Amino acid sequence: PNSISRQGTALNMAKDIKPKLQYVPCISTDDLPGPGKATSGVAGGLAICIAVDENGSLYALGDKCPPINQPLSFGKVANGCIQDPVLGTKFDLKTGQVPAGQWCTSPIGKLLGGLFEPSGVPTYPVKTKGNVVEVQVDVNYKAAFESQYWSGILDAQGKSNGKYY
Repeated sequence: PNSISRQGTALNMAKDIKPKLQYVPCISTDDLPGPGKATSGVAGGLAICIAVDENGSLYALGDKCPPINQPLSFGKVANGCIQDPVLGTKFDLKTGQVPAGQWCTSPIGKLLGGLFEPSGVPTYPVKTKGNVVEVQVDVNYKAAFESQYWSGILDAQGKSNGKYY
């Protein structure tokens, strides 16, 4: 039987993009919140929650609370955890994991939480350098994720290479 195979389609043309961890600026030290609070920033294209515990130690976590992705940076920091202000979930500042019995503890959280498996948030190394808070992230993460997008003749931007006209 005759068969025709097509080599090099747009779906298979993404290059293998390797992770590259590096410290990148996230926020100014002037924007750091007081002890027991958190704020948001962006590092390497990722939404980051910068939390300050009661002793003034800094922590960096992903700023999207599972299961509905509201900002973790709106939460309160206490006892080694940051608490999602909407659903009540507590996340360990060091590991990002949910301590036992702390998944969706608010009244609305109890309604929604049972629909989802408990899941944590990513944590990142954080340091201050001069007047900047830096977070170590994979600077190639966004490019690697986007390399999986389909790109073809009729992509959203009108060109097969993803560039604008």
